[in-house]
Amino acid sequence: MIGSVRGRLLDKDPDGELLIEAGGVGYRVTVGAAALAGAGPVGDECFVYVHHHVREDSSDLYGFAELDERRCFEALLSAHGVGPALALAVLSHLPPDELRRAVAADDAAALELVPGIGAKTSKRMVLDLKSRLGAPEVAGGAAAVGPGGDGAGSAVAEVRAALSQMGFGPAEIREAMATVAVQAARDGAAETGALLRVALQELGPR
Repeated sequence: MIGSVRGRLLDKDPDGELLIEAGGVGYRVTVGAAALAGAGPVGDECFVYVHHHVREDSSDLYGFAELDERRCFEALLSAHGVGPALALAVLSHLPPDELRRAVAADDAAALELVPGIGAKTSKRMVLDLKSRLGAPEVAGGAAAVGPGGDGAGSAVAEVRAALSQMGFGPAEIREAMATVAVQAARDGAAETGALLRVALQELGPR
């Protein structure tokens, strides 16, 4: 199985494919936004960690800028009903630590920001991923799981839903929720109103 590819970048498709020549062979590698942005210009050396996805009728390569992204991608593939395209979409919306925070906090609403994932699918994914993803790392080494278990997780989910209803986009919500998760872990704040104020302060005036 192929675990990584290093070579000269021959082509860079903005739709998410790299063509990397290594040892005289050109490898077509499907990538997400982070790996595409970090690939550099055509002609330069390029390196990606690779998941080699083999099926009866195909053999495809999926590339990642960081090893942790590949690990999360493979964990996502183990969840019920998740294929490579959906796993890449999840990581484009939720980088590894944010995905871990969402799973640890039972924040299924975070996954619903990904196109193609509804309420039932997101809840099943959270259950499937619980044992497959490690705890996230945040400032001070604390895991971003609100104390109090379900209460804190529910408050975080309610804040995320409120921001979505206010019209904030997925990128803005991800940025705000990272701060909210740290606040909840540090201060034990599980009240929705208090966490929503933290999120809106982070986002600033619209």
